[in-house]
Amino acid sequence: MKLKHPILLVTLLAYFAQDAIAQEIGPVNKVETDTTEKLYYIVKGDTVPREFIDLEEVVLLNKLKFNSKNDRRRYLILRRKTRKVYPYAKLAAERLTTMNERLETLEKNRLKRKYTRRIQKYIEEEFSEKLKKLTHTEGQILVKLIHRQTGRTAFELVKELRTGWRAFWYNTTASLFEISLKEKYQPFVNKEDYIIEDVLERSFQSNILERQEPAFKIDYLDLTEHWNTTTVKN
Repeated sequence: MKLKHPILLVTLLAYFAQDAIAQEIGPVNKVETDTTEKLYYIVKGDTVPREFIDLEEVVLLNKLKFNSKNDRRRYLILRRKTRKVYPYAKLAAERLTTMNERLETLEKNRLKRKYTRRIQKYIEEEFSEKLKKLTHTEGQILVKLIHRQTGRTAFELVKELRTGWRAFWYNTTASLFEISLKEKYQPFVNKEDYIIEDVLERSFQSNILERQEPAFKIDYLDLTEHWNTTTVKN
């Protein structure tokens, strides 16, 4: 089923406005100086203190397992939808940051209004046709991911950038199409959100999606342990 009210998302988005490490590293050597023990790496014959080696953290992912064919099918469908709409949420965060930085440099309200109208026109021309093709399920995932990337719900953003009444109206209209602009991204509470986070992490590591840090801390390992424990208890 297609999203029959894409202007909801269009209007929202319209306002958003180490070489040494790559070389082979040898074993760690211990060097004692007085009462302090320091660890060094051997890199091509040179000793490098370990604290100067900034290695990027890598999360090891477990192999996907499903209890049934239906579970596997649901995961694959959610993966496809998440990968489809995540770039829009990422763009929303980028546009919001850019817009806020630009608005801070403008002193007159007239210039601020002119700038936001220009951003709106650009976004509508660029993404309107694409957003029209979203199903309402994809639209709801997008709303959740906008909260993940900006730290604010779509409803809150509309309220800030338009008016409280306008936000109420958009949320009421969206509800008719099973989309809540007040929906939050809660992977520790909502099992589907956890699955979305799993899809994102795997897609980031596979370079299918470009990683953008969320607006709030999400520890994938803690999250996975939480849901594994919850499943065992149930």
